[in-house]
Amino acid sequence: MSLLALLLVLVSAFVHASWNFVLKKNGGGSGVIALSCLLSLVIYLPVMVGAAILQHYQFQWMHLVLMFASGMVHLAYFLLLDRAYRSGGDLSIVYPLARSTGPLLTILFAIAVLGERPGPVALAGAVLIGASAMLLTGNPLKWHKSEARRAVGFALLTGCTIAVYTLTDKWSVAAWLVPPLVYDWGCNFFRCLVIVPLTRRRSPEAMAEAWRDKRSTVLAIAGLSPLSYILVLTAMVFTPVSLVAPAREVSILFAALMGAHLLREGDLTRRAIAALGMVLGISGLALG
Repeated sequence: MSLLALLLVLVSAFVHASWNFVLKKNGGGSGVIALSCLLSLVIYLPVMVGAAILQHYQFQWMHLVLMFASGMVHLAYFLLLDRAYRSGGDLSIVYPLARSTGPLLTILFAIAVLGERPGPVALAGAVLIGASAMLLTGNPLKWHKSEARRAVGFALLTGCTIAVYTLTDKWSVAAWLVPPLVYDWGCNFFRCLVIVPLTRRRSPEAMAEAWRDKRSTVLAIAGLSPLSYILVLTAMVFTPVSLVAPAREVSILFAALMGAHLLREGDLTRRAIAALGMVLGISGLALG
């Protein structure tokens, strides 16, 4: 993995963990998610137009199909993640489970189907990152005995959606050459076409209440969520997905530290050991 790709992924990881921290701390709900998606369209519209002009974007009808498909998978991702947090799952449990499940499935598919062949050092780094991510969640035998059992289930489902959209989006930006900014905006456009009317029908006041009671949360997610993924899409344009996917898991480290220090979820020793494993794993990806 090149230094530029690694830098893009690391910055993305911090931004991604940050908006998840905001969502967990302040609470979500369908109104927050819908309004955040809608505001993202407005915030990133001028940036998207500028990127399309500068990169001489050439539209193809297939691009709409790809954007729609990814937008629906991302919608499922947002709703499942929000449900996991609202089901009582700690940030330091839900986030590592979701983030480690997705890349693991992505790597297996990339090797088996896409024919990518990461070097042994890179593969060892990916495995080490995954193992460190699982270490952050503690004893897995206790998940089924805890009140967060439903949260764990939603987290694992979230991980499955991560694998699906990662592979779809890699194909879109690398094979179909859709500029990352244009692609992410288009995916969000289709997402809004579904989630906004659905939210208004189920709970007419949800979006108004979200703006009144959780305005800072809505604005943070609207600005940070697209940014985190645009950076990843940019890296995937010139980097194998089997390297990008596990490297994104460093966001687990940031989320764990935020959970320990800012949400007081505890167990610093385990997090420190897992953090060291992640640093070594990222080094392996960079060298491989």
